Order: sequence, then structure tokens, then C-alpha cells
Amino acid sequence: MNSFEYINHLAKQRKPFLVVSDFLAQRVEVYLLDDLQKHSIYYAIATHSQKRLLPSITKTPIDFATYNQKFQKVQEYIKSGESYLLNLTQPTKISLDLTLEEIFASTNAEYKLLYKDKFVCFSPEKFIKIEDGYIDTYPMKGTIDASIPQAKEKILADTKEMAEHIMVVDLLRNDLSIVAKKVNVKKFRYITKLTTNQKNLLQVSSHINGYLGDDWHERLGDILSSVLPAGSISGTPKKRTVEIIEEVEGYDRGFFSGIFGVYDGKKFDSGVMIRFIEKVQDGYIYKSGGGITLDSKAKDEYEELLSKIYLP
Repeated sequence: MNSFEYINHLAKQRKPFLVVSDFLAQRVEVYLLDDLQKHSIYYAIATHSQKRLLPSITKTPIDFATYNQKFQKVQEYIKSGESYLLNLTQPTKISLDLTLEEIFASTNAEYKLLYKDKFVCFSPEKFIKIEDGYIDTYPMKGTIDASIPQAKEKILADTKEMAEHIMVVDLLRNDLSIVAKKVNVKKFRYITKLTTNQKNLLQVSSHINGYLGDDWHERLGDILSSVLPAGSISGTPKKRTVEIIEEVEGYDRGFFSGIFGVYDGKKFDSGVMIRFIEKVQDGYIYKSGGGITLDSKAKDEYEELLSKIYLP
């Protein structure tokens, strides 16, 4: 059986497991929770580490001219109607005086994963949560430095950010409608605050909810297969936009912007793997990016890519 069938099998028996999926949902790994330690996999959900002073990150990013070429190519596809929103990401070489284990232990985030001394993720973004027959998702689009005067008012009034957020909410609402009934937006564009070791950020989220019914356990794998890749870090329309991403980005996202989730026998909770550091032969790569729409400006998007390289 494939990974999604295996998820159905385990959840039907109420056996707790962790699932890790790459961006394209082509590499989907499933581990019983009791076996995680022997695989050198560790996770944390909604836990907080003791606050400590973390070292700064030295960044060696893609140069703006090269990024702008990719940005303009995305804009060509948007103007031709092949995509309306595309999440453009790039890898950045970083220097950081911490091990992956130390990063995992020291950072604070809603969803943290340390995977086999290969990568660490510390993500603020929920993918889906399923409990008591209901499925919930919380797309996160729109980030601003909290120190900017009237930051909350500015991010909520920004027409480009509003358009991007609306498109993501519509995409996720449609995704949930594939697997659930009575899908609706419970809360639209609310602010959450993220504290990093360098500054505070405000991010804009929405809450979408749908009804699955009591039989969701035995079809959990089918549900995941239907809603992956995650819409908030791909774009719309999803299938064509993912094809453009593979063409334009010029690197392999791998597990970055995939998802990891935990099933405990009663509920399923999962996060989108953004804020992601990958170990490579000569150091670390930090993968980051942002959503591109017709109204996006290359310089602003380049700065956003860099601003998302931080330790929370």
C-alpha cells in the first residue's frame, strides 16, 4: 500500500503516527509515534522553549537581479492568466553558530520538527486540524514589522495584501470543499503576533471550517491526498501554478513548504513547513519566499524573502 493508504490503515485502528510530506506530496513518510526516537525525528506542537538570546544569522542571498528575472517570469504567467497567485521561494546560504538540535531546542513556534539531522522547521502556520468530525485550516498571508507605526492598520488596509489573502482563502475554502461539507469562513483576516530574536512581526490569518463526519479516521489519508500541496505556499489555480513554480524557482524545495502532522488516535494536527533550515555539505540553507500577485513589486517581495530568514 502507498503512504496515504497506510495512513488510512493506521487511523482506522486509532494508532498514533507522524506524517511528513514534501512540497509535491510525492515523498510522504509515516512513522509510528513510538518509533520516532530510533529514527532521530523529534517534533513539538504548541510548546515553548525557555527564552534565550539566539545568535544572529549571516545571510548570503540570491542577488536582486537574479531574483527579479524569476519575479518577472512569474508576472508574465500571471498576466497571461495562467496563475493568479504564486508563492515564489528561494534558498539562501546562511551562517549560524548552532546545530540543528540546538535550533530545535531554542526556538519558539507553533509547529517544530527536527528531521534526522537533515533539517529543522519552526513554523507559525497551521495546515489542517481535524477533531470531533470537523476540519479547520488557518491560511496565513501578510506579514509586517510590528515596530512600524500603525502596523496593524497598514497591513489590513494594504490592497495588494488583501487581494493575496482573499485568493488564498478562496483556494483553501475550495480545497476543504473537496473533502468536507458545510465549509465556511469562520473568521476573516485577523492579526497574530510573532516574536523573533531580532524583531516582532504581525501576520494576517483567516479561519476556515468544514464538517467531515465521524468516519474521517479511516479516510484520513484520502483527505490529506486531496488537499496537498498546501494552497498557502503554492498558489491558484494550484495544478498549473505548481508547474510554474517547478519551472521558475530553479531548485528543489524538497520537504520545505510540505507539511508534517501528528495523529494521536483522536485528532489530527498539522503545520506547513515554512521557516526552514536545511543542512547541506558546507553549512546551512534557509528556504523562504512570499506570494506574488499582479500588484506585487519585485523589490518589496525580495525584501520579504529576506525578512522571513530569522529564528523565533
